[in-house]
Amino acid sequence: MKTTGRVNGIISNIVIVKADGAVGQNEICYVHTGETKMMAEVIKVVGDAAYVQVFDSTRGLKIGDRVEFEGHMLEATLAPGLLSRNYDGLQNDLEKMDGLFIARGSITDPVDFEAQWEFKPLAQAGDKVTAAAWLGEVKEQWLTHKIMVPFAMTGTYTVKSVAAAGTYKVTDTIAVVTDAEGRDHDITMVQKWPVKQAVRCYAEKPRPDRVMETGVRAIDTFNPMAEGGTGFIPGPFGAGKTVLQHAISKQADADVIIMVACGERANEVVEIFKEFPELVDPRTGHKLMERTIIICNTSNMPVAAREASVYTGMTIGEYYRAMGLKVLVMADSTSRWAQALREMSNRLEELPGQDAFPMDLSAIISNFYSRAGLVKLNNGETGSVTFLGTVSPAGGNLKEPVTESTKKAARCFYALSQGRADSKRYPAIDPLDSYSKYLEYPEIAGYLDDHIGKGWVEKVYAGKTIVQRGKEANDQINILGDDGVPVEYHERFWKSELIDFVILQQDAFDDIDANCPIERQKMMYETVLGICRKEFRFADFEECSRFFKGLINLFRQMNYSQWQSEKFEDYRKQIEQYVLAKTE
Repeated sequence: MKTTGRVNGIISNIVIVKADGAVGQNEICYVHTGETKMMAEVIKVVGDAAYVQVFDSTRGLKIGDRVEFEGHMLEATLAPGLLSRNYDGLQNDLEKMDGLFIARGSITDPVDFEAQWEFKPLAQAGDKVTAAAWLGEVKEQWLTHKIMVPFAMTGTYTVKSVAAAGTYKVTDTIAVVTDAEGRDHDITMVQKWPVKQAVRCYAEKPRPDRVMETGVRAIDTFNPMAEGGTGFIPGPFGAGKTVLQHAISKQADADVIIMVACGERANEVVEIFKEFPELVDPRTGHKLMERTIIICNTSNMPVAAREASVYTGMTIGEYYRAMGLKVLVMADSTSRWAQALREMSNRLEELPGQDAFPMDLSAIISNFYSRAGLVKLNNGETGSVTFLGTVSPAGGNLKEPVTESTKKAARCFYALSQGRADSKRYPAIDPLDSYSKYLEYPEIAGYLDDHIGKGWVEKVYAGKTIVQRGKEANDQINILGDDGVPVEYHERFWKSELIDFVILQQDAFDDIDANCPIERQKMMYETVLGICRKEFRFADFEECSRFFKGLINLFRQMNYSQWQSEKFEDYRKQIEQYVLAKTE
């Protein structure tokens, strides 16, 4: 018997319901007004009063309207057919929506329940299985999609039967398992899981021990991201956060990409919808959209759905991770997610924290980021969820609560600088403010030594030191003038500029320079670092300036040349001769 209730108060999209039975925290309910049925979530219970947040506009809602409680939390539907779809935060398929805007109360199926899938069994009768164990597989796009024991099933089960190889719908029974008490359970290809609960169906969650290549030099060379790691990109509006995320999504070493547009402007979301279906995936030769899922809640959508979108994206990522795949989840922007939390907290009249954000904002962000990670599955395979979010601090203030709270949870910090963006130095990642704590991990240092070269971490820190000394020299030059400092100060400054122009800056719209393989990054960085370690003798600052400008021009032409081509090799030889002439 479902619990019901009546609307007893309305505060924007927060509705107070007088319930006639037991109601649970985060339980889903439906508010009926006229012919419309709107989904809502319980966020506070006081006696027989349940405070629910409605995922739609509450205009026209009246005191006394009927409410039905479902007895479960907000759930994601997990099944073959998720890839290449566009969802809202509640996992409604946006392609199935009618009209320009989503009508109030609209609910669509997240997958096609009538589609046929070629099933291949992996388990056999008599096998002992637990939650997330692989029973079979189907081909989804070009990926192998594992059909698993539902995450919600606890304990050990015995496989009674598995369907033979053939074509089935996602709702067809593909296996029957028996529990310890002898009861049979039918398993289909579809399962549901609460989005606000982490999926923990794995044997171990070790520290990340490998690097995820992104093709972006400012990340891979200076501040590498670990596979299964966490990072965030704070920066003011217009600094290039969204473009950088798009570049990473196209080039990152991941099997599945999940883009969460959380409170983004509609024009940026439309750009994703138009661009991704046309992009060719450099890893597979297929369309990039074939391994991408987009979850979209624009800034004009209900605030409650915006808060749910990041959880839905992470849950789908955990689902594919349990198949042994590498998943990259990106949220743009977590600031608007935090703003949604602030709006709901204020309407509940909770005690506000700094800048009116919830008092437990730091704990909420930390709990969410902790769901990412590299895991060892029960069958010995590994899977990973790498999470990269953006933060849009008001006025570019990196000391505001969302940025500070995220800093405590994320291990990579890619600070975008307004000054670099204004001077067209893209990506505008500040090399001195940004960091990657993974460089301190012995596992990552060992991986870099094995896959790039011995002592790679020391070379990275050496480059950062050159950039730091160059900035200090530039400050002195700006204060005292060109003639007021020794020529060595100009040399330090131009060496830092060489690293900046050749390594840190990258053209995201150039077919060659947009994606830089790690082998090419190694060769370029070691060449630049070798030049920066040389001692030059310049008569004055003008000679120093001319020399390095010419050198930077040669390197930039090299960046736009095809890797391992005759033209690339020709530029490399020109650079050697150019430097040799000045050092002899």
